[in-house]
This record gives sequence, C-alpha cells and structure tokens, in this order.
Amino acid sequence: MGNIRKARPEDAARIAEIEIFNYRLNFYPIFRNDSYYFDELQVPSLARGYAAAPESIWVYDDGVVKGFLRWERQEVQKLFVEPVLQGQSIGAALLQHAITENGVSFLWALEKNVRAIAFYTRHGFHLTKDRRLEDGTDEYLVRMER
Repeated sequence: MGNIRKARPEDAARIAEIEIFNYRLNFYPIFRNDSYYFDELQVPSLARGYAAAPESIWVYDDGVVKGFLRWERQEVQKLFVEPVLQGQSIGAALLQHAITENGVSFLWALEKNVRAIAFYTRHGFHLTKDRRLEDGTDEYLVRMER
C-alpha cells in the first residue's frame, strides 16, 4: 500500500507529467486542440506552478509518485493516476483520503468523461442537475456531490 502525503516542491515535475499524460489520453480526443495539448501543455511550465503552490495537493507515493489529488475547500479539483497504473486502487485511495481527512464533498467532471463519472459514482458521488460550460469550449462540466 502506498503512502499518501502532502506534495512537496520536488514532486512538481512528476505531478505535471501525470497530469499531461492524462490530459492527452482523456481530453485530447474530445477537444482536438493540437496547439494546447502539444505546444502549450508542457512539463516545465506546469511543474513551475505546482512547485510554487503544492499545499493543496496530495500524492500517492510508494517509492515513486503514482497519482495525485488537488483540492480546495471541499472541492476535488484534479485527481489523476499514471495511466499505466490505473485500476490498482490508487485513485480510490487518494479520493478516500481527501474525503476522510479534508472533507471533500463535490467536484466538476467533463460530461463526456464517462470513465471519470463512473469512477466517482462508484465512490459515493452522484450527478446533480448543475452543468456549466468548460471555459473557452462548447463542452459541459457536470457537478457531482457526496
């Protein structure tokens, strides 16, 4: 079982790498924005932001960082696991930790991200009637609550 701990500045590049792999795998097929996903979205620039403000990020670390969860107040803002390691309960452990230790109770998921919605549903979240457009797109986010 991995250790869930607060992120440290030295985790920033690994966190950025995990996020970018997930964005390209899960969101590029929906948005098809080459400029953003392959030019703007780069590990060094994303890592700088994470290194400067790691306080609301928790990582799953069993010798190597395999996933992370970012939260603010009671909202899950990001939850990503290294794609080749998904299905090993890493995301479930991170989410349960955030619920138990930080009281997270809601999140916004991309409506077309059916895998994420199914994951959160299995872990006690349910869809609400709230929807909003993802900034700068014509795709919707849906609110899920516990």
